[in-house]
Amino acid sequence: DGGDGGDDESHDVKRAARGDAAGKSAPASTAEPAPRFRNKEKVLVLCSRGVTYRFRHLMEDFVSLMPHCKKDSKLDTKKDLRGINDLADLKGCSSCCYFEVKKKRDLYLWIAKSPHGPSAKFHVSNVHTMEEMKLVGNHLRGSRPILSFSRSFEELPHLQVLKEMFTHVFGVPRGHHKMKPFVDHVTSFSVADGCVWMRNYQITEPLTAKAGSLDGTGLVEVGPRLSMNLIKVFSGSFGGSTLFANEVYVSPNAVRAEERKADAMRYENKVKDKAARKKHVASLPPEQGEFDSLF
Repeated sequence: DGGDGGDDESHDVKRAARGDAAGKSAPASTAEPAPRFRNKEKVLVLCSRGVTYRFRHLMEDFVSLMPHCKKDSKLDTKKDLRGINDLADLKGCSSCCYFEVKKKRDLYLWIAKSPHGPSAKFHVSNVHTMEEMKLVGNHLRGSRPILSFSRSFEELPHLQVLKEMFTHVFGVPRGHHKMKPFVDHVTSFSVADGCVWMRNYQITEPLTAKAGSLDGTGLVEVGPRLSMNLIKVFSGSFGGSTLFANEVYVSPNAVRAEERKADAMRYENKVKDKAARKKHVASLPPEQGEFDSLF
């Protein structure tokens, strides 16, 4: 009887050990998976008063390329731009694209992360909109783009910051309700002559192409086309300490002043030449001939 009692106790100990092991492994099997990251990036797009038709069409082209953007009415003030952060907060946007027009001829583009920054200010030139160029390229509205950056964006720190900001602004979040589940165009950013050049291309494939084959794949430009000359990079949104300043940047006002000065110098030189010619002619009177007194 004593031996049977010892066996029963050993069986109870084994069952208890198995129960403890099962209890320890149960939480591991019922652990919840890590939440999947969801990109909820939204971009606020707006412009200032005095915008021209060409700049307004450029802004419309930006809106067509970014289905995750929210367009707002024109901004009245030009002094304190930090009020745009309040508009972005009301719209639920984390990035801003502000088209600032001065003297109805100069376009400045602000790209900012709201509300804590950073932000960058560009002078936009060489603007060609989709409607103006009328290229043969065409892609689906609302589709996701492939963002292509030149090697220069990995070499300098301020270009690395711009690359990250361009990725947030122009990269369409996956799963957005206005997004089309296709990737049929490429948005290219390259650095040349100290400016950032932006292009947009359609990805074309031949009708006889096989699935997964890249034979015959090409690019056809769609538009818009523009160049952005970086002026400054700020630590905050629409202000703050200056992280980078372009030392070789010359404002359009200074360029026009130099052109007016050159025109004034040209006219002044012309007047001086006329005066010198008259003085020269007066200093060399014609000689009197022997027959001049007959008439």
